Amino acid sequence: MMRWFLLLLWLIAGAALAQDQHHGMRGGDSPERHDTTFARFASGMDAGMNTMMRDMHAPGYTGNADIDFLAMMIPHHEGAVEMARLALIYGRDPLTRKLAEEIIASQTVEIEGMKRRLAILRAKPSPEQGEFPALGGTRGPSQ
Repeated sequence: MMRWFLLLLWLIAGAALAQDQHHGMRGGDSPERHDTTFARFASGMDAGMNTMMRDMHAPGYTGNADIDFLAMMIPHHEGAVEMARLALIYGRDPLTRKLAEEIIASQTVEIEGMKRRLAILRAKPSPEQGEFPALGGTRGPSQ
């Protein structure tokens, strides 16, 4: 689900930039400046995706689905934060920028929760020991 969401965000950013290229430069930008700016955006997106994929697979599988899930989801969420950061730097659409801000806020909280839970699981507690760290309201009140 998150992969589709990130792909959608990437496509929206790409479509907005393509529309700018088709309808002319913003604010008197020269074509050279516009191409350079897009090149920095594209380079940042590619670097972020490469880092995310490398970091997701770096730990390898432990045989514990809970640990492996969390170990891979942390860099996945960090990749989403990086993509959203780039959208804020290079994007202009107010609603896309708002979405990027929300992604940064929510994913950062989720990353911290996953890191805390991963540390608990790696310490090999009994299944009853510890609880999932609160996500700060991103999923509603804990029950």
